[in-house]
Formats: sequence, structure tokens, C-alpha cells
Amino acid sequence: MSKIEKILKEKILVLDGAMGTMIQQYNFSEEDYRGERFKDFPVSVKGNNDLLSLTQPEAIKEIHRKYLVAGADIIETNTFSATSIAMADYQMEDLAYEMNLESAKLARQVADEFTKAEPDKPRFVAGSMGPTNKTASMSPKVNDPGFRAITFEELKTAYKVQVEGLVDGGADLLLVETVFDTLNAKAALFAIEEVKEEKKVHIPIMVSGTITDASGRTLSGQTAEAFLISVEHIPLLTVGLNCALGAKQLTPYLQVLSDKANFGISAHPNAGLPNAFGEYDETPEIMAAQIKEYLDKNIINIVGGCCGTTPAHIKAIAEVVKDYQPRKFN
Repeated sequence: MSKIEKILKEKILVLDGAMGTMIQQYNFSEEDYRGERFKDFPVSVKGNNDLLSLTQPEAIKEIHRKYLVAGADIIETNTFSATSIAMADYQMEDLAYEMNLESAKLARQVADEFTKAEPDKPRFVAGSMGPTNKTASMSPKVNDPGFRAITFEELKTAYKVQVEGLVDGGADLLLVETVFDTLNAKAALFAIEEVKEEKKVHIPIMVSGTITDASGRTLSGQTAEAFLISVEHIPLLTVGLNCALGAKQLTPYLQVLSDKANFGISAHPNAGLPNAFGEYDETPEIMAAQIKEYLDKNIINIVGGCCGTTPAHIKAIAEVVKDYQPRKFN
């Protein structure tokens, strides 16, 4: 049993907040994204946040530090889109392994700094694995429902490169997150199991789905319970939900998972629903008050923030969490 698996039985752990929200505050230019190494790259790379681990590593480390200062126990690597599939948009497929390796090393370095300073509060690195920009279950062509933009095998191969980079870089656990298509997640989980076997390592896995609207379903049509049934054959550290909805809207779906799952439950909701300008208005105080409901209902083991959340949100959540016992599970 790994250290985090033991600690999860004893306390509620706090996950960090949004990486993208924090990166936006730097107002990086095209030149900043490129750095010296990619100054002559043939296509625009502005907006490729995962690239910043290579070109602006100090900024990424600074973001990690801010979340740890705020009280996070777990920081996520800057690798949400660091697969060859998502990087194809920037013609950077070949950089996938390096991006994951370097991102994990940056997070590891910062987490270790904090653990050394506070040995009684160890900090962990979660390798962030996003859903990619393709879906294996649905057709992107309205007139051709049988068409698929990607195969399971292609997804698995891409995820495997990502997992190898994250593991080699020192991630403590892997977070398959923002799952809108469980078939994509299964490809990620398959890749993880292959790497675990090949490298003879044990690495805990978190899986976090996203309920896309008030229907209570994922984009590919699954309810929270169906999503759980689809992934629970894998020995998971936690199953949970993130993104798309605010903390309040997630509560009933987290309750379903908590009632049915035999492992930990995680949640990292958005700071409310986006406003007309696509921005998130929920203050740290409002969000923490809503997360208190998870704690009062005893349905949570790991909690943090997704879109629109900042270190101030994580600080408020960490303050509330410390007075509560974790949800019990087998």
C-alpha cells in the first residue's frame, strides 16, 4: 500500500485548483510560449499551456508553490493535453513524452520542497491525464453516425507515452480526469495497467468524470452510476467528478458515487457556472460553503477545484476540510 493510500483513510486530502486560470494571469505572448527553443517553430503555439513546462518552467513551479502554500496536499502536473493526439493541433506530437516527463519533474521538485519543510504534511504529485480532443464513442459527423475520429488502440498508444513520461518524471499517482467518454478513459486505464506491468511499479489511480449538464449525464450519455460501473473493475484510489458544473450542482451525483463505490470519492468542481463572458464568479467563500455540504454528508475523500479556481479558493476549501473526518471506504 502506498503512502497516499494510507493517508486517505485518515484524512480528507486537498487537491489543487485550476492550472489554466493561473496561467492566464501571466498574459504570456506568442514569444513567451515559444521561448528560445521554439522561436522559429512554423505554427502558432500561443495557448499551448502544456508547452510552458518546457519554455516557462519557473512560472509553472510558481503556480504549484502557490497552491501548496494555500494548503493543497496534491498538485496536478501541467499535462492535461500532453498527448500526441491533442498536441497534433500544434504539430508537436513528438514532444508528448518530454512534456510529461518535465512537467512531472517540476511538480515533484516543488512537492518535495514542501514535504521537506513540513514532514508531517507530505505533498503528492498527480499526473494529470485529460480526455484528449477526440472521442471514441461518438461520431463528429452528424450525417455519418458510424464514423469515429479515433480508435481505442490509437488512444491507448498515445496515453501510454503520457503515462511513461509521468511515471519516469516521478508522479505519485495518475489522475484520469474530465472524462466525458468512458471509452477514452478505458484506453487510458488500459495504458496505465500496461505501464505498471512493464515497469513493475504500483501507482494509485484516480478517475474523475464530468457531468455536462442538468440531465446528470456525461457527454457520451452515461449517468453517474453507469460511469462508476464502467470503471470499477480497475482497483482505483478514487472515483469522482470534476469540471462542467459548480460544487452545488455536483452534490447529488457525488452522493450516488459515494453510496455505490468501494473506494475513495473525489471532487474538483468549477468555481460555479460560467457567466456570459465565460468567466467564473464564485468567490472562495461561496465555494467553500458549498463544499461544506459534501463534508456534512460525509461523501468525500479528496476535494479541490477545477476551472476558475485559484489558490484563494483552495485555501478556503482547506480551512473547511480540516475540521472533518474522511468518508469511510473498504
